Amino acid sequence: MKPSTPDPASHRSSFAAEVHKLYGADLYFFLLSRLKNEHDAKDVVQEIYLRLLRLGQGELVRDPHAYVYFVASQVLAQFRMRAKHSPLVYDSALLQASDSHGAQLGQDGVADRWLSLAEVEELLDALPSMHRRVFVMRKLDGLSWAQIAEALDISVHTVKKYLCEANARISVMRRDQE
Repeated sequence: MKPSTPDPASHRSSFAAEVHKLYGADLYFFLLSRLKNEHDAKDVVQEIYLRLLRLGQGELVRDPHAYVYFVASQVLAQFRMRAKHSPLVYDSALLQASDSHGAQLGQDGVADRWLSLAEVEELLDALPSMHRRVFVMRKLDGLSWAQIAEALDISVHTVKKYLCEANARISVMRRDQE
């Protein structure tokens, strides 16, 4: 049985509140089935409700059920696009902390997750020469993008591009190894 549609003429509550009451659980499970991550599904649901709040009372919406799922599909597509293009981050400070506290980390199992030095060298060797040089200069030597660009006689944009590509390649190679 299809839930009743929200009454756009009702001024007691907003359109978003009515939608939440009628479709909230179904919308959440719709997104959860597509995202496979509870936190991401909650984030996307929140964004949908924010967009519905901007709409106001929703008096122009003819079919609220269809409209809500249309908005959901648009927000979901944008969420996936942002996730696909978000940069990967390498946390060198955490790696350095593990070196200085190796014995302590081993006790709770965190050190077991780190790559061996041979595995790191293998990953770096698989990178193209310039990608490897930029990656090492940034992550190990701690140079800024401008310093790397000057040292290698390339633009800052190219440094950023090589670093992003190196991170992505390392991530893919690590995923393939697991």
